[in-house]
Amino acid sequence: MASPPPPATAAAAAANPKRRPKPKPKAAGASTLNPNWAQLQSKLPRPAAATTLGKRKHRPDHPSPVPAPTEPAAEDAAAAAEVKLVPTSDDASLTKAVAVDCEMVGVGAGGSKSALGRVTLVNSWGNVVYDEYTRPVERIVDYRTHISGIRPKHMNKAKDFWVVQKDVAELIKGRILVGHALHHDLKVLLLGHPKKDIRDTSEYEVFRREGKRRSLKDLTAQVLGAKIQQKEHCPIEDARAAMFIYNKHKKVWEKNMKEQFRFRKKLKKRGKKKSAEGSGNDPNVPTVLL
Repeated sequence: MASPPPPATAAAAAANPKRRPKPKPKAAGASTLNPNWAQLQSKLPRPAAATTLGKRKHRPDHPSPVPAPTEPAAEDAAAAAEVKLVPTSDDASLTKAVAVDCEMVGVGAGGSKSALGRVTLVNSWGNVVYDEYTRPVERIVDYRTHISGIRPKHMNKAKDFWVVQKDVAELIKGRILVGHALHHDLKVLLLGHPKKDIRDTSEYEVFRREGKRRSLKDLTAQVLGAKIQQKEHCPIEDARAAMFIYNKHKKVWEKNMKEQFRFRKKLKKRGKKKSAEGSGNDPNVPTVLL
């Protein structure tokens, strides 16, 4: 059996040997790359991924918004609220220094006159040594509860004013008396106290701001980092705050007090000497009466 005739393309190729069919292009792949080009391409730097960081000129004109941080005021308030004014010892005995705070009620016409409603004394450690509700001599017109915290029910077990006054006078006698605006407390107690033994946080020069007195609430926040008097006042807390402020500045405060009284003593002596010289009498020579 004769073989089939060759295809026309094969016959045409045999007739014209210079003309060859074009090979079909192969798919480009890693095997078709020139080894030198592959090596060069590996050395070339690759483009970095898009990011908002980098040089200023490469940053986008409208960067993505940064999430707002948490409010520091709320965190600071929470931290301040954690500071508690608590006694530094279990010792509840009387100490050389005691702090006093009084809460007042209103008596007289319209309750405009202040009278003692409660008095508290704490020792140097902040422990309560005396705390009594007081029944004023005059009828209470205004309890001032929003500040004093005193209510009518507290008068059921309150002591008479004269009893409380006597107790407080005995407790503070011969001791350093600490407090804030003590002239108000001593006024409603109808008591006095030697000036050399008074340590008033409202009068101490170091605590003044531009020569003006500051509130106990403000001083406690700055010096002790604690918050007091948020709503109704607590005499235990207020007396404790005054004592702790005094304790923190006690060394310098006492030194200043000694220097002040030493200076006043010298001035007093000079005044006596000048008055004696003005009268023509020698203070060292006794006067002879004829």
